[in-house]
Amino acid sequence: MYFSKLIFATSFFFLLGLSHVAAQHTSLTVSGRVIDQENKPLPFANVILLDIDSRALITGTISDEDGNFSLKTNSTIKLQLKASTIGYEDFISEGFQLKAEDRNFGSIKLNAELGALDEVEVRAARPNVLIQADKTVVNIEGTTMAEGNNALDVIGRSPGVFVDADGNINLNGKSGVMVLLDDRQTYMSAKDLADFLRAMPADNIQSIEVINNPPAKYDAEGAAGLINLVLKRNTYNGINGNLNIGSQFNGLHLPSAGGAINIKRNKWTSNASLNYNHWGRNMELDLLRRFQLENGLSEFDQRARMKLLTKNLFFSGGTDYQINEKHSVGVNLQASTQNGEDGGTSFTTISNPENTDLNYINALNETNFENARIFGNFHYIGKLDTLGTKVSVDFDYSNMDASSIILLNNSYWVNEEKEAGRLNRVKTGNDMVYAIYTAKTDFTKPIGEDKTLELGLKGSWVKSDNILEIAKSEEEGPFLPDANSNHFIYKEKVMAAYASFKAPLGEKLEYQMGLRTEYANIEGNSITSSQVNTQEYINFFPSVYLQHKMNEDYQIVYNVNRRITRPHYRQLNPFVFYIDPLTTEEGNPNLKPQYANNIEMNHIYKGAYQLALTYSQTENAFGQILTQDEASRTTLIQMRNLDQTQNLGLRATIPVEFAEWYNTSNMLQFNGSSFQSQIGEDLLDVKQFSYMFRSQHNIILPKGFKLELVGIYRSPFQDGQIKINGMSWLDAGITKTFKDEKLSLTVNGSDIFRTMKFKGGIDFYNINTDVRQYNSIQSIRFTLRWKFAQGEKFNVSERSGSTEERNRL
Repeated sequence: MYFSKLIFATSFFFLLGLSHVAAQHTSLTVSGRVIDQENKPLPFANVILLDIDSRALITGTISDEDGNFSLKTNSTIKLQLKASTIGYEDFISEGFQLKAEDRNFGSIKLNAELGALDEVEVRAARPNVLIQADKTVVNIEGTTMAEGNNALDVIGRSPGVFVDADGNINLNGKSGVMVLLDDRQTYMSAKDLADFLRAMPADNIQSIEVINNPPAKYDAEGAAGLINLVLKRNTYNGINGNLNIGSQFNGLHLPSAGGAINIKRNKWTSNASLNYNHWGRNMELDLLRRFQLENGLSEFDQRARMKLLTKNLFFSGGTDYQINEKHSVGVNLQASTQNGEDGGTSFTTISNPENTDLNYINALNETNFENARIFGNFHYIGKLDTLGTKVSVDFDYSNMDASSIILLNNSYWVNEEKEAGRLNRVKTGNDMVYAIYTAKTDFTKPIGEDKTLELGLKGSWVKSDNILEIAKSEEEGPFLPDANSNHFIYKEKVMAAYASFKAPLGEKLEYQMGLRTEYANIEGNSITSSQVNTQEYINFFPSVYLQHKMNEDYQIVYNVNRRITRPHYRQLNPFVFYIDPLTTEEGNPNLKPQYANNIEMNHIYKGAYQLALTYSQTENAFGQILTQDEASRTTLIQMRNLDQTQNLGLRATIPVEFAEWYNTSNMLQFNGSSFQSQIGEDLLDVKQFSYMFRSQHNIILPKGFKLELVGIYRSPFQDGQIKINGMSWLDAGITKTFKDEKLSLTVNGSDIFRTMKFKGGIDFYNINTDVRQYNSIQSIRFTLRWKFAQGEKFNVSERSGSTEERNRL
C-alpha cells in the first residue's frame, strides 16, 4: 500500500509541476444566429463545422426556435462554418482558426432559393439526433416530448437507453451508467437519482449527450458510459423566459406549474427557474412463488396493489460575471424538495402440500417520506495567453437529507376464519444525511497549430450518515426494538489526476491518448455491530481514441478505454430491510467495484448514419441476487459481484426523410452477452442474444401543429437471475402554437396502448418465481406554455463564462 501511495503522490506532484506550461482543455465557442432576408429567425437550421482541407465533419448542431446556435470544439485546425436549411441557399464561411478567443458570427443571413420567394412557406421537421465522433447528441429544447415531462422520461427515450420500472438506467444493454448535470457528477444512488430526475422538468434541458467511451478528462466512474444533461443557457441581451401550467392523468390527477427567467445585462448573465409538480403511479404487482418441500410443492400467490404520490419542488439558478475578456466567474445553485406517500395492500394465498388448508397473509403498507437536496457550484475561467492556454477551477458542494417512516401491518389467518388470525406489525424509520465536497482544476495548452496537451486534478470527499430503526409488535402490543436496527457511517475520498494528448497523424488520422489515475479510500462503519470495512486502492484508466477521416462525409472512430463503477454507500450498508412479510433486502459490505474494459469501432456518415461494433469485458459486475430459505419460505435480495461478464454489441442509427416536413431517426441495437457466477450450490451460467429497436418520427403539420412519435421494442433478455419478457410501447405528442409562437398547447400520451408491462420469472436452483408488474405508465398530459422576451433579441459579442464551462467537451 505504501508503494501505491508513492505512485499516486509522484504523479500528482508531477502534474502540479507541469501546470505552469500546460493546461487542461476548455473548449472554445462558435456561435451566431441564422436569419432570413427579412431578419426573421430560421429555426432548426443545420449548422456544422468542417475541416477546410479534408471537408470532414468536426461537430454540428441545430439552431433553436429563435435561430440561435452555439458549437463547442477543441480543434485548432483551419475550419469552415456551414449553415443550411430547406428552401434557402447554403452559407459557407471563409476559413478560420480558433486559438485564444471564441468566434462570434453574429447574424448569418440565408437567401431564399431562386423561385422559392413566391412559394407557400415550407417548414422543415427538426432532426433530433446528431451523431458526433465522440458522442450522440439528442436535442431536447423545443421538442414536443419535453413538454410537461420530467428528465427521466426524456432520458428513457434516448438512443440506446433503457429505463426499467424502478428508474434504473441501462445503456447499450449494460448497467453502471453515470448521469452528469452539465459535466458534473451527481453522487446519488440509483433510487435517489431516479427521484431527483423525476422532480426535474425536461424543459430545463437543452440536450442529452450519450457518451459511450468518455476520454480521460471525465471521471472514470460509470463502467457502461455517461449520460450528460446539458441545461439551458441564455443567449439574449435583455430579459426572456416562460410560464407553464399542466396536468397529467394516469388514474391519478397530477398537476404541474412553473416558470423560468433569463436576464443578460452587460457583463452579468443570470437565470432562474422554479417548478412544482406531482408525480405518482398505481402499481399492480403479481408474484407466484413455488417452494419444493420434502413432502410436495407449496405455492405463495401474492397480489399487491400500491399507490405512490410525490410532491416535488425544483429550483435552479445561476449568475455569471465577465470580469474582462480573459476572466469570468460564476455560481450555480440547484435545490429540490420531495415529500410523499406510498401505500397499499398485498394479499397472499399460501397452499400447503400436507393438507388442504389455505393460509392467508394480508399486508398493509403505509409509507411517508421526505427529502431535500441542495447543490452549489463556484467556477472560474481564465485565458492565460493569446495562444489558447486556459485554466478553469470548480468548487462544488452537495447535501441531501432524507427520512422515511414505513409501517407494515400483517394479518395472518387460515381458510376464511379471518377473526381467528393474528396481527404482526413492523415499523421502520430510516434517516440519511450525506454531504459531498469536490474541487477540480482543468488546463489546456495548444502546441503548435494542431496539437493539444490536457491536464487536470480533482478531489472529492463524501460522508453519509444512515440510521435505520426497526421495531416490531405482536398483536396490539407495544413496539419493541429489533436486532436488525443499524447505524452506518460511510466515508469516501477519491483523488484523481489525468493527462491527455491529441495530435494528427498525417492528413486523415487524428489520435488522442489519455491516462487517468484515481486513488480511493473508503470506510464503512456499522456502529451498531462494531463492524468496520475499509478499502484503499489506486487504479489507472487508460483511453485511446483514433479518428480516421475517409472522406468529407465518412469517418471511422476507434475507442479503447477502462472504467469503474463503485458501489453506492447504501449498497455497502449491512442493513436488513423488510419489504413485506416474505421478502427482505440486505446490504453487502463486501461488495467490490466493477471494472469494464471497452472497445468500440464506430462508422459515421454525414453526422447522421452510424454503425458501431462494441465489445466489453466486466470484472466483478454487479448483479441483484435472490436467495430462498426453504424452511421459512422467505426470499432475500442482495447486490453481489458476478464473476465475469462479456458483451458484444452492434448498433445502427438510420435517419429517413420522407418529406421536408417529415423525418425519422431509427436505431437498431443487437447485444450478445454472457456471464457466470457461483451462487450457493449452483453455477449461474447465462449466454443470451437480445435486441432493441427505437423509432422517432418528427412531423410538421399545417396551421402551427407539430407531431412527435416514439416507438420502442425490447426483445426478451436476462438480467442476473431473472428472465424478462419482451416489451414494447408507443408515446406520442402534438403541439399547437398561437400568437406568433409565443403561446403553445401540448398534449402528450405515454404508453398509448398499455403495452409497457413487465413480465418475467426466475427458475434457478431452488427459486421458481413468476412476476408481472404494471406501473400505470399509460397517461395523458396537457401543458400550456407562454414565452416572453424584452430587450435586444440577440448579441453574440457577449458570452457567458458559465456557458463555456458547463458545456465544455
